[in-house]
Amino acid sequence: MTSHNCEDLTGKVALITGAAHRIGAVTARILHEAGANLVLHYRSSSGTAHVLRDDLNARRAGSVVLAQADLLDTPGLPRLVQHAMDTWGRLDVLVNNASSFYPTPVGDVTEAQWDDLTGTNLKAPFFLSQAAAPYLAHHHGCIVNIVDIHADRPLKSHPVYSLAKAGLVMLTKALARELGPDVRVNAVAPGAILWPENRMDEETKQHILSRTALKRQGSPEDIAKAVLFLIRDAAYTSGHVLTVDGGRSLSI
Repeated sequence: MTSHNCEDLTGKVALITGAAHRIGAVTARILHEAGANLVLHYRSSSGTAHVLRDDLNARRAGSVVLAQADLLDTPGLPRLVQHAMDTWGRLDVLVNNASSFYPTPVGDVTEAQWDDLTGTNLKAPFFLSQAAAPYLAHHHGCIVNIVDIHADRPLKSHPVYSLAKAGLVMLTKALARELGPDVRVNAVAPGAILWPENRMDEETKQHILSRTALKRQGSPEDIAKAVLFLIRDAAYTSGHVLTVDGGRSLSI
């Protein structure tokens, strides 16, 4: 890449963590459609990861590879970056999407929960970014972190998750300073996009949507398109958190 942006994704390489399902999988499809080659990370969702890889490779042969890893295994994180280098000899984009999410009411929080939530949401993105930074700098690439509107206003009964995402927001800004001018670092903060995989009652869902300015739920495509914008079209943007919440944060 000859300019300090990712204007054209054709032939560029993106590593996406947690790419087997939900927002990660939709992001993979959007970036692939824009021309990128992909390293799709997954931890335990082998079946869905292989289906996604095969589907995308059927559209463009040899454009997608998989990488299994536990993001809590910090020493193993550089291997994800190396997989991209071994396959294509370059890395242009890192999307830190993988995330653990579940309630941790104060009084019942275990150290294992703390380590898991801060590990997946903050520690892994830092060390993965550190491993990727030299290769991203070589091609004036970029990092996009998936944060949360609750990084600013904590979600009830989710203090550890909220503080981990707040840390990821600061990591976004800190890395933008540390890695500039060669690497841009930004984040997307989703609002009501997908309901938690653990059960949420309909009344709670409707209450959340009623307090959203657009009065409707967003979609994973809304987040994926925001990621694409920050990669491809935001050449003079770094250290920014793009909120995609339908106006939810106006009334939290």
